[in-house]
Amino acid sequence: MSHSIKDPPVGNRASSGTLPRIVDVDALRAVALLLILVVNIAFFASGYPFQLVPDPAHDSWGDQVVLWLVELLFAMKAYLLFSFLFGYSFTLQLESAARRGVDGVSRFRRRLAGLFVLGILHAVLLFQGDILTTYALLGLVLLAMRGVRVGTALRVAVLLTGGIGFVLALAATGGTQLVTDPATALAAGQRSTEALQGGIGSVITEHVRQLPAMFGTLLVQGPLALSAFLFGYAAGRRRLLTDVVGNRQLLRRVQQLGYPIGLAGAVIFASGGGTANLTGLTAGVLTAPLLAAAYAATLLQYFQTDRGRRVVAVLAPAGRMSLSNYLGQSLLCVLVFTGVGLGLAGAVAPPVVVLIAVAIYCVQLAASAAWMARFRYGPMEWLLRAWTEQRWPRLRAAGSGPSWRGSF
Repeated sequence: MSHSIKDPPVGNRASSGTLPRIVDVDALRAVALLLILVVNIAFFASGYPFQLVPDPAHDSWGDQVVLWLVELLFAMKAYLLFSFLFGYSFTLQLESAARRGVDGVSRFRRRLAGLFVLGILHAVLLFQGDILTTYALLGLVLLAMRGVRVGTALRVAVLLTGGIGFVLALAATGGTQLVTDPATALAAGQRSTEALQGGIGSVITEHVRQLPAMFGTLLVQGPLALSAFLFGYAAGRRRLLTDVVGNRQLLRRVQQLGYPIGLAGAVIFASGGGTANLTGLTAGVLTAPLLAAAYAATLLQYFQTDRGRRVVAVLAPAGRMSLSNYLGQSLLCVLVFTGVGLGLAGAVAPPVVVLIAVAIYCVQLAASAAWMARFRYGPMEWLLRAWTEQRWPRLRAAGSGPSWRGSF
């Protein structure tokens, strides 16, 4: 069985009527945070990735291998894993609200409104590749579908993935090119890198300038995120993550299907230039969900081992305050790479960029453990919860240890 922080038997309820947290889910969310950071940090380190062209200053064999591995293993898979967990948590939040006799639908709408505002501020001030606004808008769709059956949710999820893959395949067959003029894209990448090296005004102006281009990205990313929401919704309705041992056969089937197909598609995706090539992008869209699912299945089973339980204890606090850590990653990357801080944009090779991502993540793990030992929620989770509940919830944990009940 998956354990809660205080390790009550599955099915036990906290005295307040809320569901006990499942630390395996928190740990899985923390892993997704690392994968997201490894992918996103490239967009802070250089202005070229937003133009879908490589930075010509870093084109050594080692640089290319690192970029290829990130595309192969993490790109598209990271946010799908996080989106799955968003859909899973959605079902638990509504059930928790129902058990406490409060209006879960209204609360969730307010939460989505809060996420949308945070996402706009995040996109303008820190990272134009924000995902929170997309989650807020797609969350309304998920809320509207809260009464559908599990089978219906799964069919819609598959149709969404297949549909976007079909459209991309048609575009690729028709000869559509995402980068029509490489020279122009390279020039734009240089201008963007120089803008990131400037002060706060230059950085914000560049973020705003890039926002229209992000809307095109969301035409692919949005449907895939909604598909992952629905898979998570189905898993939450069936409580698949509360009994990992009992569902081990299903998880192994996910691995047996997800790894060969997912990795094959990932090779095509990475070798084709990632999101810059429609053929590779089509392969990524159709297979990334399978590889992300295989990752989740592997991690959940590993978390049941003795060593895995120790890893869970280290990761879970970061997953508990995932919103704070997601925004914190962007803030730290701005301080490292833009002219607001060290101004390293364009000056750091991909292998070092990945090492910086790992270093940031380790800092966040330590900070999260220290914070959650004293407080019930992460700082941004607390603010979002205050807006959602229209009151100031108690922040400091009771007693000497953390209070793990509830979720933001």
